[in-house]
Amino acid sequence: MKEFTKKLLLITGITFILTGCNKAADDIEVVRVWPGEMGIENAQVALNGPGAGRMAGLVPDIGGIFDDSFNQGAWEGMEALSLSTGANIEYLEPETADEFQEDLQALADNGCELCWGVGYSCADALLEVAKANEDVHFAIVDNAYDEVPDNVTGVVFRAQEPSFLVGYIAGVTTRTQKIGFVGGVSSELLDQFEYGYKAGAMYAASLFSKDMQVEVEYLDSFTDAQKGKEVAEKMYDGGCDVIFHAAGGAGNGVIEAAEAKRRYVIGVDRDQSYLAPRFVLTSALKNVNVAVEKVSTAYFLGEEIGGRNMSFGLTEGAVGIPDKHPNFRDEIYDSVLNLEDKIKSGEIKVPANEEDYKQFLADLEEKK
Repeated sequence: MKEFTKKLLLITGITFILTGCNKAADDIEVVRVWPGEMGIENAQVALNGPGAGRMAGLVPDIGGIFDDSFNQGAWEGMEALSLSTGANIEYLEPETADEFQEDLQALADNGCELCWGVGYSCADALLEVAKANEDVHFAIVDNAYDEVPDNVTGVVFRAQEPSFLVGYIAGVTTRTQKIGFVGGVSSELLDQFEYGYKAGAMYAASLFSKDMQVEVEYLDSFTDAQKGKEVAEKMYDGGCDVIFHAAGGAGNGVIEAAEAKRRYVIGVDRDQSYLAPRFVLTSALKNVNVAVEKVSTAYFLGEEIGGRNMSFGLTEGAVGIPDKHPNFRDEIYDSVLNLEDKIKSGEIKVPANEEDYKQFLADLEEKK
């Protein structure tokens, strides 16, 4: 096992230190953080909850646990799990993709009976570790396996649904009738964001007779914020007045560009309005925290969650947009809620790839 220095964080729901219960290997430095000022009820959960005395761990995608985006949302789900079940939780941050397998194995070796991997990049590594540790359960965010082992759960999101909603908002809001999309690394997963967004914008264009243009750029990175800023600045200078980013930590550069150019940007995965309150129009929420907490809680309650993939979207309350919307009118927000109902009922079928997007456009044209 490799040596870790302050890479492993263990949080427990107990407000006092139990001596003699450190399960960490001698060559791993464990940094413990105790939740402050917990009430009696939470303290009792920590002592008597279904996760009390048990451990769960997480390996985030490249970019770090506190990336203001996807990884952070997953960790917040783990924190909620700890408070609600009393489970001890920990994470290991890989510096490169080559460390995914080693870090997942380290969590298992450290006593975690439930180990999460975040992002499709670690899919192969997680599968290999799961095969070698059949007595440990593994779950992965943003990946579905064709054949799912009994000790693995795949968790995916219908990211096209919130992307459609923010695309509609961008389409209604734009004054130049030219908006942008900046993605991290092109993939089937990012297709959901891109085509959902473009579909929402074109839906708005059809309602309000706008001649909409959507410019698309990929960064080939989820971490290069400087490149994100440069690409976004060029798009703003080219006439885009709203850009939606789905680029992880690299998207922070897009937000910086929006603030510098005084244009709108749409955040991703979590409410990113705090990064630039006047210029973050809204965010496409992919509530990873909701899925991680729900799946983990089911595991600690003894439910059979292995051997299958789970899909989360609007119906499950795992995607959407923030309730607060200071940068656009109430009537736009109300119309978005109406669109949510139409998506849930199946009246609007949001495309998740290029083929379905072309069909969506054809159906829109037919309805004119």
